[in-house]
Amino acid sequence: GRALGNEGGTIDKLESIKDFDVNMSMDEFARNVNKNKFAVGAQTAELAPADKKIYALRDVTGTIESIPLIASSIMSKKLATGADCLVLDVTTGDGSFMKTVDDAEKLANEMADIGAAAGMKTVACITDMSQPLGYAIGNALEVREAVETLKGNGPDDVLEIALTLGSYMVYLSGAVGSIDEARKKLKHTIDDGSAYKKFLAFVAEQGGDVSCIEDLSKMPTAAHVYPVTAQKDGYITKMTASELGRASMELGAGRQTKSEPIDYAVGVVLNKKLGDSVKKGEALAYLHYNDDKKLKEEIERVSQSYTVSDTPAEKRPLVYKVIANKQCNL
Repeated sequence: GRALGNEGGTIDKLESIKDFDVNMSMDEFARNVNKNKFAVGAQTAELAPADKKIYALRDVTGTIESIPLIASSIMSKKLATGADCLVLDVTTGDGSFMKTVDDAEKLANEMADIGAAAGMKTVACITDMSQPLGYAIGNALEVREAVETLKGNGPDDVLEIALTLGSYMVYLSGAVGSIDEARKKLKHTIDDGSAYKKFLAFVAEQGGDVSCIEDLSKMPTAAHVYPVTAQKDGYITKMTASELGRASMELGAGRQTKSEPIDYAVGVVLNKKLGDSVKKGEALAYLHYNDDKKLKEEIERVSQSYTVSDTPAEKRPLVYKVIANKQCNL
């Protein structure tokens, strides 16, 4: 999807790569998957066309937050692709639509049940979003971080979630006999460079300028960077992920309405995360911006998004629970 409000959009992030094309017919999508083994495209009128109308009805009837309707909206598009296996990342926490683990579990179970009824192997991993995943919040900023992860240089939490989700998909495909074997295979593709090479082929297949990935300095870059600093010594015990997302949006990385343009270069790059120690005056995060109109307001927003305490907080798990339907044989 595309960015709207505090939520980032995968489509917008990929479009920060020069000439990358997400607009494909179902035939083109299938051709890319068959040739390159994966593709990413925007929703088209051919794919679950009723979903947009039902969503509009949910908006005017106050049922946007209805878990059964969220589940049916998500699963209708997945089932329409004709896939045999599905792995879902169901996030929970301040930066997610599902604020509690209980609600995330209800949604995960609904989607697994729908998958079961349709004969689709479905796994839902409930993952933590009490703080942003990785350090980058933006479009080109997140592409850079993803590429570095594929090259083995990314943040540990991004790599862990990618390996967890990917391991279940490789296992469901029948290519391996266990989750552990799947994880080892995936880690090997990062270590030997084949994951990075596959991403280059994916970008090229969808018309993107591969040189932007080979040389990340060619990606859109903000004109200015401002450090938001800590006001005291201590430990990071809480982060308001939704407000950090809001700051990125207000700097231009997102949009309030679907028609608004976005700035691919801007956003927020975290320097400190939960559990980290910090000294007074040390950078908590960096604002990447082109327009200083809202800079003062967003400096304050990011500063207020961090809670610094005298003692460290207990660490949260990255993955709370994995839910699978009976077809998965897990």
